[in-house]
Amino acid sequence: MRRIRTLAAAAVVTASALLLGACGGADPAKDPNAAIRVGVSPVPHAEILRYVADNLAKDKGIKVDVVEISDYVTPNTALAEGQLEANYFQHKPYLEEFTGARNIKLQSVAPVHVEPLAVFSKKVKKIEELPQGAKVALPNDPSNLARSLNLLASTGLIKLKPGTEAKATKQDVAENPKRVELLETEAAQLPRSLDDADAAVVNGNYQLEAKLDLKTALVVEKAEGNAYANLLVTRPELAEDKRIKVLAELLRSQQVREFIGRTFPGGVIPA
Repeated sequence: MRRIRTLAAAAVVTASALLLGACGGADPAKDPNAAIRVGVSPVPHAEILRYVADNLAKDKGIKVDVVEISDYVTPNTALAEGQLEANYFQHKPYLEEFTGARNIKLQSVAPVHVEPLAVFSKKVKKIEELPQGAKVALPNDPSNLARSLNLLASTGLIKLKPGTEAKATKQDVAENPKRVELLETEAAQLPRSLDDADAAVVNGNYQLEAKLDLKTALVVEKAEGNAYANLLVTRPELAEDKRIKVLAELLRSQQVREFIGRTFPGGVIPA
């Protein structure tokens, strides 16, 4: 297993990332017998993928190299640059926003699971208890920001302008009776922001990494009909690669559904 680490917003990559595409031998993207390198968030994606790599992949004739990446940018740039054959960490709105902004071509292969967003607080036990002028931290990437604003709107804490829900920003807040301060924050820092903010909307993978218990959340996003399933993604030229197709089948298999249920009860829901 390999790991890429990034430091804050600057996304400074360690030497392991620089060596990622320089391991020698045949190009993994062109060698049908080579292991496919898949970039994943540490939790829960790496744990799910490692279960597939260790227990299911061999019987299906593929090899999977699990590459842990701790931010939301490197998995896509590394995939686009040919340092990975696939990634598994993002939902469709984020993929579309990222590829559009960067003018790169990546392709969704299959949805795998949903990680509900949730609002946490160390200062109140109910969202109605948030005081006037409360500080609420939100993820700063556009798709998850919109998703977070919709979650807050569902509680009545704020109200969005009609028709802005899909791509909502702070400027689309029509009503904010408690005048809460909405703080855009790097997603990885949201659990830490709970020490200072009155509440924070935390992405599912960072909830798990920080060991936040959904039972203590003020509000949890509904899983039913959720449009934010995490995807297996590749480059268009690899979409028909047998290894990618087999991996998609394994990630959506009954064995993986059962592993998710055992390992992340309630916090991760198979798509």
